[in-house]
Amino acid sequence: MPVFPFSTGWLHLGVGRGQAFSVGRNGSGQAASYPPTPEINPELTGSFGKASEPDKEWDLNCECKPPSQALDREILLVPRRGVSSAGGSTFVQSVGSHSSRTMAPPRNVVKIAVQKADAIPQLIQLDQAKPLATVLKEVCDAWNLPHSESYALKFADGHKRYITENNRMEIKNGSILCLSIAPDLEAQQVLGGLQSTSREGCYRALKNLVPLASDMTFAQEVISRDGLQRLSTIIENGDDLGEMLALGLMAFLELMEHGVVSWETLSMPFVRKVVSYVNMNLMDASVQPLALRLLESVTLGSPALGQLVKSEVPLDRLLVHLQVMNQQLQTKAMALLTALLQGASTAERKHMLDYLWQRNLRQFIYKNIIHSAAPMGDEMAHHLYVLQALTLGLLEPRMRTPLDPYSQEQREQLQALRQAAFEPEGESMGTGLSADRRRSLCVREFRKLGFSNSNPAQDLERVPPGLLALDNMLYFSRHAPSAYSRFVLENSSREDKHECPFAKSSIQLTVLLCELLHVGEPCSETAQDFSPMFFSQDHSFHELFCVAIQLLNKTWKEMRATQEDFDKVMQVVREQLARTLALKPTSLELFRTKVNALTYGEVLRLRQTERLHQEGTLAPPILELREKLKPELLGLIRQQRLLRLCEGMLFRKISSRRRQDKLWFCCLSPNHKVLQYGDVEEGANPPTLESLPEQLPVADIRALLMGKDCPHVREKGSGKQNKDLYELAFSISYDHGEEEAYLNFIAPSKRDFYLWTDGLSALLGSTMGSEQTRLDLEQLLTMETKLRLLELENVPIPEQPPPVPPPPTNFNFCYDFSIIEP
Repeated sequence: MPVFPFSTGWLHLGVGRGQAFSVGRNGSGQAASYPPTPEINPELTGSFGKASEPDKEWDLNCECKPPSQALDREILLVPRRGVSSAGGSTFVQSVGSHSSRTMAPPRNVVKIAVQKADAIPQLIQLDQAKPLATVLKEVCDAWNLPHSESYALKFADGHKRYITENNRMEIKNGSILCLSIAPDLEAQQVLGGLQSTSREGCYRALKNLVPLASDMTFAQEVISRDGLQRLSTIIENGDDLGEMLALGLMAFLELMEHGVVSWETLSMPFVRKVVSYVNMNLMDASVQPLALRLLESVTLGSPALGQLVKSEVPLDRLLVHLQVMNQQLQTKAMALLTALLQGASTAERKHMLDYLWQRNLRQFIYKNIIHSAAPMGDEMAHHLYVLQALTLGLLEPRMRTPLDPYSQEQREQLQALRQAAFEPEGESMGTGLSADRRRSLCVREFRKLGFSNSNPAQDLERVPPGLLALDNMLYFSRHAPSAYSRFVLENSSREDKHECPFAKSSIQLTVLLCELLHVGEPCSETAQDFSPMFFSQDHSFHELFCVAIQLLNKTWKEMRATQEDFDKVMQVVREQLARTLALKPTSLELFRTKVNALTYGEVLRLRQTERLHQEGTLAPPILELREKLKPELLGLIRQQRLLRLCEGMLFRKISSRRRQDKLWFCCLSPNHKVLQYGDVEEGANPPTLESLPEQLPVADIRALLMGKDCPHVREKGSGKQNKDLYELAFSISYDHGEEEAYLNFIAPSKRDFYLWTDGLSALLGSTMGSEQTRLDLEQLLTMETKLRLLELENVPIPEQPPPVPPPPTNFNFCYDFSIIEP
């Protein structure tokens, strides 16, 4: 048994469970406790021990035990007063309860506050295992309130939702609740007000209903009492076309958003009445956006009623709403327009889009929405993306249809393509020739055009691109005849191995453009990646082909390519087009300027730069250095990811009808212990931590789910249209009482998906395995390795940054204004 002698100073012991002994000395040479503890009156220590005799060693493992009530007390051994510290007698003194050993409350008990108007708030410990009715009765008894079943608890912050057995686990330590009327009684009072004969009573009831309708518990009570029918009556009567009607529409929308009642249950007279509000000329500005939003939901939720909306709402009326300088009205009108287009057949969609283009919708979007002084909202950007995708989708039937060799029209189109390149020379040369000679001449000319087979129809049997490639070639020959003739004749005069085949290039280029522009792919539910250039030009796809085919010929000459280099040339052209499209040029002319500036030499330079940034040496010493640097740099990346979580981000909610007009904000607390989140309004500033009503302790998180494992993605099926959701979806599973609950996310972009999943993985102690982490780590390793290797080249690394050079003598810089965006 070890014995610890002490002859001078103070020995500070923690005898609570799991406490370590701590010994230190103060400035006078005495041992001091940490933190320093004032000397306690020796009279208080009689029950703990007696004075030791001088120079006696103390056995700290003796069998003597303090009283049970002192097990969690801190004991201080101090010298007896008046006795020399050297070998002096010592008392054992109680310092009181040790704060670090305070027993934590049970996990299912939370400390909260409950408020009530005109009453002192209660601070209680809520046992989550106790029935909610029992908790409510105890709260009411404390305020001497009878009939506790007439009351309910609500969150005091945020949306002030009712607390039920289903969501009670969302109550966390420090939550503030308030006592209010039970939801069934509240619903009964509101519906009673809606049935009031006085306008003022009905108006007050609607004002109370709108903020409460977003609560699922309250909404179910209203719906079960035929509240939707009462609201339908108010909307159909239309006695007040101002604020009262707007409140009725808002309440109706909020109740329907819960998905308890299907949109297919709405009556046709009700839908027609809402349509009439959209078609009215003089209408309150707050009513028509709500009516448009309701009709959009009807169109997406019920195909039958969607046909009614399509027949009752003229396209001209939607164009009128789009031309009003009201962003909210414009956005809702565009939302209804895209919903109608999505619900139409291919033939109907083509007819509708042709009519809209004739009415100059494209020009209006380009001038007044894309180039508006006000910033574009995310919802409008998404609807413009959908409009672009639906318009390009009209090309899919031609892309999927092979050329029919028995079609007289298609044979004539091929002959027109040949004649535009070689006539009238071919006609004059073929005059007086036999049929066989003329046929042989045509075959030779089609070969010069770049067709691989003697029968050009065989080249166009491949789908994709099918007939779309023929359409592009004809468009180029008719709208840019000089460029077309120059392309064909220039390559006809080259050596056989250096000629660029026009037809083969056009077919492959059409496939490439369809891939880059996602022709034939279903619309994404969240994407906002529209191209402003698309709305700057009629026949934008064919015009883009005209620019691209001339770019291909230019790149072919720069590369001095041969027939064997065809695939290499197409790879370079793909890179040129993809890089330029990523810049989102606002016009076709700007696209032409930028893509022609991206020469083959510039592409090689960019590739070399990227290669230098990515490549690393494989020498064993360098590999060893990189391995030593990895832990430190991974820690740096982990710190950056956690900081990104602390900054927070706005996410969009995807409802059952795949609407995305609601935002919510989520961030990590500075101490990395709590995820805080809550709904926000679009356009509002990022909320503060204190204003976020919901909290999720990190300790309650079970796992991080991504992709198809997420519950909100599984519910949408496994169709091709959900591919974008799989790539951006992630969820957090956490303990919700005895059950498992989920917090679901849809990231705005792939980069944000990587940053948040990495941050959450780091928070949970898991490996950060995203592609972004790999790229960041590689970049940091390359930079740090190069910095370490500079010393081998006798290049000193300064401790301070270099000084900023002095400014120039004048600022008359030359700037070329010829290449600017309009």
